Amino acid sequence: MTPKAPTPPDAPAAPTDDAPRRSRRAWRLLAGFLVIVALLVVGARLTWAWLDPFGERAIDRSQPALLQSIQDLSRFEAATGNFQVVVDLEKDAAFLPDAIKGTRTLFVGAGSVDAYVDFAGLTAGAISMNADRTEVTVRLPRAQLEKPSLDNKRSYTYHQQRGILDRVQDFLSSSPQNQQELYVLAERKIADAAAASDLRARADQNTKIMLEGLLKSLGFTKVTVKYADEP
Repeated sequence: MTPKAPTPPDAPAAPTDDAPRRSRRAWRLLAGFLVIVALLVVGARLTWAWLDPFGERAIDRSQPALLQSIQDLSRFEAATGNFQVVVDLEKDAAFLPDAIKGTRTLFVGAGSVDAYVDFAGLTAGAISMNADRTEVTVRLPRAQLEKPSLDNKRSYTYHQQRGILDRVQDFLSSSPQNQQELYVLAERKIADAAAASDLRARADQNTKIMLEGLLKSLGFTKVTVKYADEP
């Protein structure tokens, strides 16, 4: 009788892929969760920016401009001067130190001044010609200065020091009067600078050159331009 072969011990079970599959599923769930969170954050920010609960918007309810008058201008804009001035305005209290009550403002004012010659006042005797109309003499008034025109884009407050009481006052109520005072001072200083410059002399010279070229183009061979205060 043939002996039976010994029964082999139990073979180890074949490995399964359940653990890696569960790991991949967990990573996919985590990635999907992160994508959802990112989309929610981006959507919330876009919604907040669109709603903008604390933002401001400007609404222009101004009335249309009304035409009050029309004037015919008979003058030649002969020259323009550009000026810049630093206004140093200081206000002190009589019995309080500057740290308590007092202001000092440095304001940069930039603007222009036009110089013009007015032709409206010319009389019949201001222009004289010879018999054959080849020579002409013109007598003009001297150039005048227009009011300064400040450029708001180039005019600004450079530096300002304020006492405690002034800070509190500015916090409680706006003070446009102070800004208006700075603009008035800047205009006055620019007007003084224009009057002291050679702007009017330049305008007189430019007007003379313009008239000489114009009258010669009309056929005059000799053109003399004088001003009312010249002999």
